[in-house]
Amino acid sequence: MIIKITDRLKYWGQLLLLPVYWLSFLVPRNKKIWLFGSTFGRRFADNPRYMYLYVSQHKEELSIRPIWISHNEDIVRMLNAEGYEAYMYHSLKGIWYALRGKVYLFDNYSKDINFWQSGGAMKVNLWHGIPLKKIQHDNVFDKFRHPKNIWEKIRNFPRNISDEKPNHYVLTTSENLRGIFSSAFKTDNVLVAGYPRNESLISDAIKNVYSHEEKEDKKKILSFLNDKADSKNKKMIFYMPTFRKSETLFFENFDKNDFQKFLAKNNLLFCIKLHPKSKLNEEFKNIQSENIMVINKDADPYVFLKLADVLITDYSSIYFDYLLLDRPIIFFAYDLKEYLNDSREMYFDYDEFTPGDKVNDYHKLKKSILRYVNFDNGKQDEYLDCRKKIREKVFENKIVNMNSIVYIIEEHILKDGA
Repeated sequence: MIIKITDRLKYWGQLLLLPVYWLSFLVPRNKKIWLFGSTFGRRFADNPRYMYLYVSQHKEELSIRPIWISHNEDIVRMLNAEGYEAYMYHSLKGIWYALRGKVYLFDNYSKDINFWQSGGAMKVNLWHGIPLKKIQHDNVFDKFRHPKNIWEKIRNFPRNISDEKPNHYVLTTSENLRGIFSSAFKTDNVLVAGYPRNESLISDAIKNVYSHEEKEDKKKILSFLNDKADSKNKKMIFYMPTFRKSETLFFENFDKNDFQKFLAKNNLLFCIKLHPKSKLNEEFKNIQSENIMVINKDADPYVFLKLADVLITDYSSIYFDYLLLDRPIIFFAYDLKEYLNDSREMYFDYDEFTPGDKVNDYHKLKKSILRYVNFDNGKQDEYLDCRKKIREKVFENKIVNMNSIVYIIEEHILKDGA
């Protein structure tokens, strides 16, 4: 009952704010002010994070003023303390620059920054992954884009207008993916370049800024990996599942004590980073032990991805980026049938497009981990060619040229007559 009342208040509140959005078209915008935000304003993460840091660290030569807009005071304080420009979305300066900035760069929707002041801005969706599973308008399970009746269409109207045009562009990594993004976002304005977040995997060109939690978690991982008390090489296994209803099935055959013994025996640290939408944070925290670590689910995974010797995922797009490191991947798809029937369809054949062992239970997972961590002992990685084939399909270039992304965006601003 309370949820229904809250939803109705939110709906009418959004309708009442629509005139604010329309009036924001009247405010002249400065093409040198670029605004950044991520995950509905909650996180400092993903492509906007690395694009923002790059532009900030080269703002003099680029003649761009980058500003991070957030709903999270901790993020604003952190960035300000490091000398970066950032404001709360509801502060006077946050509202002012939301009205004045010409370019909005985000990874979900313009509400990552401030939709209500975004009229007349050029909106560039940097997005948050190369899609294996169908997204946006291509996802038939998406009730907002595929309403079942007239009432659902009316109810979804305020949200849907904040997703879309005018002046909406979306970024992808290869011409091979242009058609998918064009269909999913219903736009011909698809920009093809590298993902800014992958710069952190292949170079140290961007000086990162870490939250307190990220610093502490990274310190723990490095402390484990650099501990020379044991003569054996220590390795980090990174588990990053996607969010879905059936993720509770992970615990069906899981044995915490047995897994801890297995990890300790083989000098392995098992790091778990849940999807920000996951509701199982506490359940996973309860299985933490000496060799099992749960990273804050709102942390940016690219802070840790380069440290991983093996990635374990299921349907998450994180594995495409991990291909740039050319390291082993395990696909722990214990609920594949349920996922395909109840949650998502896929763009590609799952078996053909997942270059690694496919396992569906806890015992097979342990066996696959052991096989992969022993590659250093001369065992053959039979997925090398498959990883290369998929990597070449989804990435135009292995090297991310950040200047070219800036140039592409500026080129479109000029084309739009800004």
